[in-house]
Amino acid sequence: SFPGGRRDPADGDAVATALRETREELGLALGAPSVWGQLRLLPDRQGQMVAPVVANLGPLEDLTLTPNPDEVEEVFTLPLDHLLREENQGYTHFRTAGGYGYTLPVFLNGPHKVWGLTAIVTELTLELLAPGRY
Repeated sequence: SFPGGRRDPADGDAVATALRETREELGLALGAPSVWGQLRLLPDRQGQMVAPVVANLGPLEDLTLTPNPDEVEEVFTLPLDHLLREENQGYTHFRTAGGYGYTLPVFLNGPHKVWGLTAIVTELTLELLAPGRY
């Protein structure tokens, strides 16, 4: 999943929350100029609305991450070209008690399967970053 959490009273907006959570969870201090924008609101499994914020972190090799062990078990990245390859893209179907439930994107063949809300945010981001290729 991506860094995230509930908005604190001191957070001015969703962007401030995302920047604070990124600092708290990954030790990465980003400024507002790094932010490209906010995706549409998405509901999580509990019905809470999630406000995904997209930011430019710069080159990965220039980052020094210090994950908070109380909140982050592991950090991994996937290159854009990996995410754009069709063999790494799929969909998973979920059932509900009444039968058919819903279908969500999934990204395969990396260090972990990316699914759920993380895959939805990834898909929305790819649609913006690589129109015509995704």
